[in-house]
Amino acid sequence: MDSVSINPRPLKGKHWTAGFCLDLHTTSSEFLGYNAYGHPEFHTVYSPIGKCLYKLKYRGDRSAMDPIVDALEGFLNQWKPKADILVPIPHSTAGRTLVPDMARALGKRVGIPVCEGCIEKMKSSKQLKDVYDYDERLQLLEGAFSVKRSRIEGKRVLLFDDLYRSGATTGAIARALRDAGANEVFLLTVTRTRSNR
Repeated sequence: MDSVSINPRPLKGKHWTAGFCLDLHTTSSEFLGYNAYGHPEFHTVYSPIGKCLYKLKYRGDRSAMDPIVDALEGFLNQWKPKADILVPIPHSTAGRTLVPDMARALGKRVGIPVCEGCIEKMKSSKQLKDVYDYDERLQLLEGAFSVKRSRIEGKRVLLFDDLYRSGATTGAIARALRDAGANEVFLLTVTRTRSNR
């Protein structure tokens, strides 16, 4: 696969020093109607990096991993956050390793150690993608994550995820990292949704 164009966008939040996504996940989505099974159908247009992430995440196309990591590496080499460790956000579904896999590949390329297991999900909750109320999302995330203080304290953390939606999960984790003694928290995601909800 060739290199993928990106359009980095800032991600604002009160629990991280600075944050960015490489681009929007989709640029448009048009409702087409309902299929024979009564399910809604859409014509969705993805950004170039969003299309790669879609192929990797939802189609299992591992050939899309390298262009994503290439784009992340190129952006980090420009941004240059002073991070001591790279921390992947734990996935809400057990057994999913996409974010840690990308984090390991990226960490190796940019020379930032990856701290897997620094954050543990303490309780299971329904998938947040099905919850649209921001306050309800925050309530579901209350006490959902535990941070290993000994591995975080005094460190500058680069928190990494694949898709940024409302900021509820990243905010909860960034706050937990700060509470555990992280010196600074930076945020990097591959894409973000067009809506913040």
